[in-house]
Amino acid sequence: MTLPKRPLGTSGLEITAVGFGAWAIGGGGWSFGWGPQDDAASLAGMHRAIDLGVNWIDTAAVYGLGHSEELVGRLVRELPAADRPFVFTKCGLVWDGRDRMAVAKRVLRPESIRGECDASLRRLGVERIDLYQFHWPDETGTPVEDSWAEMVRLVERGKVRVAGVSNFDVALLRRCEARRHVDSLQPPFSLIRREVAAEIPWCVEHGTGVLAYSPMQSGLLTDSFTADRAKSLAPDDWRRRSAEFQEPRLSRNLALRDALRPIAARHGTTVAALAVAWVLAWPGVIGAIVGARSAAQVDGWIDAATLELSSADLDEITGAIGRTGAGAGPVRPERAATARRERTRSDTVGDGARQ
Repeated sequence: MTLPKRPLGTSGLEITAVGFGAWAIGGGGWSFGWGPQDDAASLAGMHRAIDLGVNWIDTAAVYGLGHSEELVGRLVRELPAADRPFVFTKCGLVWDGRDRMAVAKRVLRPESIRGECDASLRRLGVERIDLYQFHWPDETGTPVEDSWAEMVRLVERGKVRVAGVSNFDVALLRRCEARRHVDSLQPPFSLIRREVAAEIPWCVEHGTGVLAYSPMQSGLLTDSFTADRAKSLAPDDWRRRSAEFQEPRLSRNLALRDALRPIAARHGTTVAALAVAWVLAWPGVIGAIVGARSAAQVDGWIDAATLELSSADLDEITGAIGRTGAGAGPVRPERAATARRERTRSDTVGDGARQ
């Protein structure tokens, strides 16, 4: 199966609109795990995604404290070289091997980045990481310029092909861009968590591709999720601590999900695919990272790669957001773009008046 591809900024990589997100397959027993997982089912899910045309997988060293990368490495070894996907991973979250449930520290010291890169290369079984990303901003006091300089060295040494960041704001993006182009930004973005729309214009202007993570809001925006399911999550599933999975937000979020059902039905698809397609409708969003723990879950969202939402669809979704009060942030791609143009025009007029 062939899926349409999009350029990842100016990096030279051409990626499918949806990529396989390997967070949940890391398994349970760590601070941001999703409870116990079946490795065989996880591998089957990745194989299904590749069979359907997905050409990239996004993981991170911290997912399952190395286990997700190991599974991705196993997948890569099982595939013929011509069928292997691009492998994206992340560094900067350092865990304590003596206490798996302790929250990982955000560390972007150059020596830590070097060590993490080598460890990821070993777990993945590859010679070069296709996209290497800082997972979160540093909390140790390391200047981001020093961290980014180390990323540049990894690219120059051939260990990394393309360099990006995750969960960075525009201020940090600017500081990195001054040293070397930022190929990608990976932010959280969904119908519920919409605030990142404010960062996207900078990325468009600078040729930085946006890879949205959690476009289904960690399972909330799927056909099968229920309030009872939220109550029955595994004890070590991080979602038990998330405000989006607790009242009063949970009811609003599920009401939004229910309002999406008739739109999805008109397209002959799932709510999950519709939710991902909405994220992909935003100018500047190159790809959506969509998680799965089985082949069936992949089948549930793969339509998003080719689903085109009409203006009427977007109007209906906007109305649903307003009625349910779910989430926060801009609600419609074109209107957000129009508002930015109007602000820019206003700023230009103001500058002229001041001159």
